[in-house]
Amino acid sequence: MKATTMLGHGLGLRSEYYQEILERRPAVDWFEIISENYMVDGGKALYYLDAIAEHYPLVMHGVSLSIGGPHALDRDYLQRLAQLARRVRPAWISDHLCWSRGNAHQLHDLLPLPYTEESLQHVAARVRQVQDVLERPLVLENVSSYLRCADDQMSEWQFLSALCELSGCELLLDINNVYVSARNHGFEPWDFISALPAERIRQFHLAGHHDYGDYLIDTHDHPVCDPVWQLYRRTLAHLGPVSTLLERDDHLPPLDELLSELQQARRIAREVLGEEAACA
Repeated sequence: MKATTMLGHGLGLRSEYYQEILERRPAVDWFEIISENYMVDGGKALYYLDAIAEHYPLVMHGVSLSIGGPHALDRDYLQRLAQLARRVRPAWISDHLCWSRGNAHQLHDLLPLPYTEESLQHVAARVRQVQDVLERPLVLENVSSYLRCADDQMSEWQFLSALCELSGCELLLDINNVYVSARNHGFEPWDFISALPAERIRQFHLAGHHDYGDYLIDTHDHPVCDPVWQLYRRTLAHLGPVSTLLERDDHLPPLDELLSELQQARRIAREVLGEEAACA
């Protein structure tokens, strides 16, 4: 059975737009917050978060869980994450399938894992621990990557599918990240997407990247490119309606530019799925 809760088309919540969102109430179906920005005791961020939550559904998206790391899970971090979830009441909580710190230092990057049986068992056990604390499935995002482990025993999509089966987690399918990794590693992006368990896909991400010709860098500071839009269209036709999030993290444009880009995602969904299915 497919993952439930279709929120529609949303934006990443960024502080630069707080006041304008409250004043204008733009046509955004939902917002995704970066969890770590709100794991604080008070202040401006929480004030705006509470105010915006009165008008829009929210989803929590983290960048520091380091689910694949060699270190012990940070129990204090997990408790603070659960505390924020009680405040926000998000539709779901997501993070990245990666590692981002060693035993002591946060590396502030989303680093790919070796796709081996040992790694799979390690990550699955950690996912189950996180889900026990959060009391809900964890939603994990595929990251963009620029190198692969020489000892890989399976593809990334095989790893993700097996992880869902072992842990009960769900997936945040970042369509831009699939395209970036496919270009960098020389595989077909549709091979990745079509092999994932459709019933586990909770959310999509759409974003931009920088094209250096021989390789792509996932920067989240450009509009979505045409090949990613085409891949989004094909993925919708394959999977049906899935909550879709437009991300922009740098070179932030006026809000109206993001709203126009979000409207493009809506138009594609209506063209592929019809009016009712696109908003189901």
